Amino acid sequence: MAKNIQSLERAAAMLRLLAGGERRLGLSDIASSLGLAKGTAHGILRTLQLEGFVEQDPASGRYQLGAELLRLGNSYLDVHELRARALVWTDDLARSSGESVHLGVLHQRGVLIVHHVFRPDDSRQVLEVGAMQPLHSTALGKVIAAYDPVAHSEATEVELRPFTPRTVTGEEEFESLLDLIRAQGWAADVEETWEGVAAVAAPIHDRRRMPVGAVAVTGAVERVCAGGELRPELVAAVRDCARAVSRDLGAGRF
Repeated sequence: MAKNIQSLERAAAMLRLLAGGERRLGLSDIASSLGLAKGTAHGILRTLQLEGFVEQDPASGRYQLGAELLRLGNSYLDVHELRARALVWTDDLARSSGESVHLGVLHQRGVLIVHHVFRPDDSRQVLEVGAMQPLHSTALGKVIAAYDPVAHSEATEVELRPFTPRTVTGEEEFESLLDLIRAQGWAADVEETWEGVAAVAAPIHDRRRMPVGAVAVTGAVERVCAGGELRPELVAAVRDCARAVSRDLGAGRF
């Protein structure tokens, strides 16, 4: 069994201590509560402070939890609220479209699949929750990059890798594509990431009207497309689903 890292255990204990009881604690209080030397406690607190996990009141010198923890906590809650609000709507979308439905969020220069509804047939399928998809070629990634400035920066700061001959890899062409996505309100991926696979995605917004993720229908090209174009009823269904989830998140009408 791997050994625990003592400094991380002590840092976690400090954060738990600051999270309960008094709002602010002095160095002596923290050190004595955890059985640490003042020098050791101060070193850990200083590191946590530099990372934004702990703040020190300039007047009293006491410590409290920092804003970075709030940001991380909100991110965790946002993802789980998004998934919870989307469950019924994505189930309905899979049932009405007859295809797989994915819910994705921006994560580490890509799209993290946080929910996956299987295609409603008896075919063998693999659960893709936890899988990562590229930003620049997938429908989920492109629609998130079109609406989220952070995702846009992360997509354009790296080389646009070609996955198939259809993948857009030129910077100007990619920017024009994002402009089109914003104008029409949805994104497509027709064999740009995987041969024989097509998808359509629409953005989901929260109560602040900020993009928090996207929903997509994905399936074989011959089912998702007709006459070389995405089936318009699928596009409409995906957009309706995204609007419904956004409304449930407090975004109002789009």
